Amino acid sequence: MSSLQISASFCSFSSSSSSVKKVNAAINVPKLPRVHFSHPKMHSTSTTKLVRELHGSIDATVPSQLDVTSTSTQIYDDPYKANIQLHAILEAVSDRIEMHNNMGEQRNNWNTLLLNSINMMTLTATTMVGLNTAIDNSALKLSSTLLFTAATGMLLIMNKIQPSQLTEEQRNATRLFKQLHNEIQTTLAVGNPTEEDVKNAMEKVLALDKAYPLPLLGAMLEKFPSKFEPAVWWPQTKTNEVVKSQTKMNINGWSPELETEMRQIVEVMKRKDVEEYERLGNLVLKFNKTLAVSGPLLTGIAALGSALVSHGSSWPGIVAAMAGSLAASMNALEHGGQVGMVFEMYRNCGGFFKLLQDTIDTTLEEKDYEKRENGEIFEMKMAMKLGRSVSQLRQLASKSSAYDSEGITLDEFASKLF
Repeated sequence: MSSLQISASFCSFSSSSSSVKKVNAAINVPKLPRVHFSHPKMHSTSTTKLVRELHGSIDATVPSQLDVTSTSTQIYDDPYKANIQLHAILEAVSDRIEMHNNMGEQRNNWNTLLLNSINMMTLTATTMVGLNTAIDNSALKLSSTLLFTAATGMLLIMNKIQPSQLTEEQRNATRLFKQLHNEIQTTLAVGNPTEEDVKNAMEKVLALDKAYPLPLLGAMLEKFPSKFEPAVWWPQTKTNEVVKSQTKMNINGWSPELETEMRQIVEVMKRKDVEEYERLGNLVLKFNKTLAVSGPLLTGIAALGSALVSHGSSWPGIVAAMAGSLAASMNALEHGGQVGMVFEMYRNCGGFFKLLQDTIDTTLEEKDYEKRENGEIFEMKMAMKLGRSVSQLRQLASKSSAYDSEGITLDEFASKLF
């Protein structure tokens, strides 16, 4: 009985399916793209066919979606590319730190070895010329003359390159490259670096390379400039020239009071700190020039006097002995006291204050407040760089403003560090 029911149902299903086929053939409905849903038991051949059909239908119907996808991929690739570039710059900065550190140690050794060698030669020649004055020995006369001449040539070279100043340049370069290294590491740690970050890092590296060159021949900084000028080791930035109307205040941490405070700090630095370091720098520069000329001149006089010593006249020997002693003293004062290093230190300090001025001026000239660094963070950074707290920085600005209104000169430096 059950078998009869099954066969009957099968026959009814066959007849219904044949009728459906006839209806479909009669209506002639256009073939629509088939859309399949994933099924765990689907065969690989049918899956491949389905993917091809869907891919063709997407290409024909929505080509703009592919453009959007490629654009979004490019957007997400940019931070990754900038990250790789910053890591490459970070490796180059690490290498420069090592190079400047090694060169600084080498040039410090130059200063010590040349100073000791020249002084020993000068004092030995002075002793020989003194003995020659008493006993009139031709060997002593020739030896002292040669030693004075050699000391004069070596002293001219030493005074030209100023090894102590070269050492200070490498110290400053090492410190500034370490600072740049930390800045790049901070940018990478914050995440999502941009092409602008890469460009700024590259410009800072190149500016440091130009400010503190490694080679001596053809690239060495002028050791005796006509006047004192602060060091410049940062790239010149261009501000946004488009002036936008800002009706709101306290945008991005900035307010009119804070801008006035920063302008007052710049004025204090110009009137006190910068002028003081320019005065000291020019003073040390003149002193170093005097010593650099006096040392070789005295050894040259000593060499000439030593050559003119004879049995009948002893005064050339006396002059040579006095000139040699003075030359040794001058050399010890110039290079033992590292006057060139002191000049470079003042030059670097002047550059530090010039950098602060340029940073504040560039920030205030930017009319778009959203593009500026946050005002509260900027104020804190300026206070820390000047060795003050934020409250002390505000007190200095208000004090300067009050003194300006009364026509009184403020007798206080902006920096408490140096």
